Amino acid sequence: GTAGADAPRPLDVAYSLATTRAAFEHRVAVVGADRDGLLAALGAVARGEEPATTAREGLLAVLFPGQGSQRLGMGRDLYERFPVFAEAFDGVCAGLDEHLDRPLREIVWGDDEDALNGTAYTQAALFALGTALYRLAESFGVVPEYVAGHSIGEVTAAHVAGVFTLEEACALVAARGRLMQALPAGGAMAAVQATETEVLPHLTDRVGVAAVNGPASVVVSGAAEDVEKVAAVFREQGRRTTALRVSHAFHSPLMEPMLEEFRAVLERLSPRPPALPVVSNLTGALATADQLCSADYWVRHVREAVRFADGVHTLHEQGVTRFLELGPDGVASAMARETLPEHAATVAAQRRTTPGETALVDALARLHGHGVPVDWAAFFA
Repeated sequence: GTAGADAPRPLDVAYSLATTRAAFEHRVAVVGADRDGLLAALGAVARGEEPATTAREGLLAVLFPGQGSQRLGMGRDLYERFPVFAEAFDGVCAGLDEHLDRPLREIVWGDDEDALNGTAYTQAALFALGTALYRLAESFGVVPEYVAGHSIGEVTAAHVAGVFTLEEACALVAARGRLMQALPAGGAMAAVQATETEVLPHLTDRVGVAAVNGPASVVVSGAAEDVEKVAAVFREQGRRTTALRVSHAFHSPLMEPMLEEFRAVLERLSPRPPALPVVSNLTGALATADQLCSADYWVRHVREAVRFADGVHTLHEQGVTRFLELGPDGVASAMARETLPEHAATVAAQRRTTPGETALVDALARLHGHGVPVDWAAFFA
């Protein structure tokens, strides 16, 4: 068509298509900054270069990632663009800042990567971003049937599921980070391309399994030399091993000195049964209300392995076919893919390489393509 003065505005076309037209089973959603960008994207679809999707039956789960996914500046552009996100982020920062030495926003949006990578601030930052992203998605009508997370991510999941109030969750997150940060440095963690069964014979009382992230993706954690010995065994077999950049050996015997003090913090909280089902890192199954409401559960959660792959399998068995990651990148969704069948859809709300708003709109469009209801009227409001 001609781009004359009477050409419809892309925003008006998008609004009308999204809110007043039927949504069919076979769908395609394209994202563009302007009319030319949208036309180019539609052209790519017409030529078969971009796949259309089929809206399948199935439930939605939200995944909150763990440490290692954080990056400087995360959430900043969403904060400037979406008032719902800004209000939620401010609320979480206010709650956390009561417990932190420096204001969280100053660290997350600063330029000191080492400060953000200190575990006390990493955990606080991921909790703040995840919670604010959840409130933003919720404002567009995207509400999951299940929630899950990886390590600190499960604390965020428990908060949005109503187990902890914001105030309680902030106290828990800050104490968890502060007590871990206070432990002596010197631990190490390594990702190993192996099954848990293959790794178990090589463990000692100074190194344990910290996470089972996929069928052949295990993280070992503990004293540096012991971790290196385990990694070396598999390296010699030609397996991939990666040393993780961490300050401490999380989910290992080295966490034990902090557990008693952490339990004391937990015992002052008043958790409630979840309003949404939460999948447990500890068991890989659905968490019971008794587990989520006990101090013991959250103490073991720091010390024992993150059974992420089992959790993803559980979600799929419950009928979940769409997974939305609410974090700075697609780390948890990439791990989930290792366990999921081909037809399951994983979508990350933010991408390391993409501006925040573009990534979010793309994620909403992809969810819509896979049949997740999105309140487009609220989005265009």
